[in-house]
Amino acid sequence: MPVIDPQRTWAPLEERLSATKDERHRVVLNVVIEHMKAEAAPDLDRLMATLSPTPDYHFWNGGQDVGPKTTDGVRTYYANFVASRSNVLEFVIDRLVLDDHCLVTEGYLKQIYPGSYAAQLGLPVDDESADYLVVNRLLLLWPVDEDGLVQGEDSYSSGPASITKLSLDELPRQYIDLVHGSQDAPA
Repeated sequence: MPVIDPQRTWAPLEERLSATKDERHRVVLNVVIEHMKAEAAPDLDRLMATLSPTPDYHFWNGGQDVGPKTTDGVRTYYANFVASRSNVLEFVIDRLVLDDHCLVTEGYLKQIYPGSYAAQLGLPVDDESADYLVVNRLLLLWPVDEDGLVQGEDSYSSGPASITKLSLDELPRQYIDLVHGSQDAPA
């Protein structure tokens, strides 16, 4: 059974949306859901359409902000993210906090990394030809502007909580097709 199901990422938001009557809260939830789905597709133009004209990301690692800035910077970040082939992910959301201008999600971000990319990032892997499940604890703030567009992402991460080598039968079809081509594996 695959260890990641990207559709579970936005399921808690859709559940909250179905119970939300406040129109502004519905706007905030809808744009973040669309952003998540575009990222999973991956569809760069659709993803960029969810962002404000001046996106500003803050990724806090070791006290340093390493997030992309400006539309060009964010577009380059997402293009590189897709090229890394680590964009098959699931965010297991434990907590969701919502107001008129921001959605806050907290939980475990699960991503599958090709071993060579994980090694490039300095993660301790023993086989660059293998695939690894990397799990991070993540708090993510999604500020949304008056026009209903995501202004950026402000993330705070614990760093890897676990790194696990995966077998082919644990990989989702989307990842297999992306990274391994047409190898036979469970759907």
